[in-house]
Amino acid sequence: MAIECFEEIKSWQEARLLVQEVYRCLKSCGDRGFRDQIQRASISVMSNIAEGFERNSNKEFIHFLVIARASAAEVKSLSYAGYDALVSSGKTSSTACWSELGD
Repeated sequence: MAIECFEEIKSWQEARLLVQEVYRCLKSCGDRGFRDQIQRASISVMSNIAEGFERNSNKEFIHFLVIARASAAEVKSLSYAGYDALVSSGKTSSTACWSELGD
């Protein structure tokens, strides 16, 4: 059975959950620059999967999946940075959320 819309793509569904988790973890983050960057990167994952699918070309879809994968790596790298910043500042009660994002 062919996928008819991007919302049916499992990776897009997972990316949507990632966006929700990033926003949940950062709702009280005071560092606007950091928060904005990781939120934009997580949205980029979801958006590039959708955009690539709508191009109606396998070659272009693959290209956008590569971009989405790079954005996912950016989210992962930023989550490590956020986790490390919390640990170094002694805010260990807040690290559980960040350790979940890094997985």
